[in-house]
Amino acid sequence: MERINKLNEMLKAQPHDSFLLHALGLEYIKIGELERAIESFEKVIAFNKNYVGTYYHMAQTFEKQNKFDKAIAIYQEGIQVATLVKDQHAKNELQMALDELID
Repeated sequence: MERINKLNEMLKAQPHDSFLLHALGLEYIKIGELERAIESFEKVIAFNKNYVGTYYHMAQTFEKQNKFDKAIAIYQEGIQVATLVKDQHAKNELQMALDELID
């Protein structure tokens, strides 16, 4: 909880900081607050669609919630963004995760 409190404090000064929002989402996952994690990841994407790593973690969180259609959609969106920003590594990771889910 301490990290979450620190991140929220930093976000007061920089509410659109993609790194802080992404880190907050990861911290929420650690404590099982999956809905809050999704909310954080949605904010990242709203403020910075090119923050590619968020798509992977958001889709993984949807998988944990058994929301497979949403996970597939997020993986696909992430693959498109990774292609646009020319991040081949992220694209490959997203594609592998998507392939595992739909197989």
